[in-house]
Amino acid sequence: MHAVGIDIGGTKIAGALVDGAGTIVKELRVPSPIDDSSQMIEAISSVIEQLTANEKVVGVGVAAAGFLSADREIMYLAPNIAAWRNEPLKSRIESKTTYPVLLENDANAAGWAEFRFGAGKDVQSMIMLTIGTGVGGAIISEGKLLKGGFGIGGELGHVLSIPEGRVCGCGLKGCLETYASGTALLLAARELALSDDSKGLRLKELAAAEGELSGEMVYQAIMEGDAGANELITELGTYLGKAIGTVFVPVLDPEIAVIGGGVSAVGEKLMSPIRDAYEKSVPAKGYRPELKVVKASFLNQAGLIGAADLARQAFA
Repeated sequence: MHAVGIDIGGTKIAGALVDGAGTIVKELRVPSPIDDSSQMIEAISSVIEQLTANEKVVGVGVAAAGFLSADREIMYLAPNIAAWRNEPLKSRIESKTTYPVLLENDANAAGWAEFRFGAGKDVQSMIMLTIGTGVGGAIISEGKLLKGGFGIGGELGHVLSIPEGRVCGCGLKGCLETYASGTALLLAARELALSDDSKGLRLKELAAAEGELSGEMVYQAIMEGDAGANELITELGTYLGKAIGTVFVPVLDPEIAVIGGGVSAVGEKLMSPIRDAYEKSVPAKGYRPELKVVKASFLNQAGLIGAADLARQAFA
């Protein structure tokens, strides 16, 4: 029987009807009204209604970026969605649909999809880093999704990267996601384009065409092999690799690190500096089994697939 997966992001709400093998049968995307909680709930319920019309569905899994309660009832804080602070999200969504709803952190859902159907399907312990608006994290330990005592475990994007560094949406300074996310990459690219550095010329040209540099333009420059853009993606990958080597491996000892999210679309231009930085920073190098750093199997659909599978397991 099918399940519905909903992935709530800072710019869009994506929904999909997913079968038991993790295959998307039907998909839908709508804009995300991030500043109005009631409009968000209405948009989510509309997507569910459209996907379930004339279908047999066991339940709905909702993946959302933020800090969730252990019982998965309350969204304590969604840093990139201004409307949600101590939001009773599960009950509000369930009030608008006839299906049971399972709520999960979006990176956890993505990690679960990779563990069940993707890059991690042959291991029992893995981490996933989703590089998008922020840096999401998921931990699978001995075949189980690690959530922690309060339900907020796996927030790998909020480990300290630079002491007293950039302000993060979580309220701290210097979190990994403030230096290694798609948002951080775009910020750095815009700064380079506005500077007098010759490495920013191509970025400046691209920005001039539309008035402001976009993420798609940065991606274009990276894939063209532009020196400035490639320097920025290398720096981003270095931050991630250092975090994997100095924090995640010593603490969690995963078999693989799966890298997903929109920024991972650049492929080896990101994966290579991650691996290089990891190898330079991991303790006891040469005397321990080394994890593999691999690209995610699913680019932007992992949260949908994982949320749907978690709902199927909970409600079937």
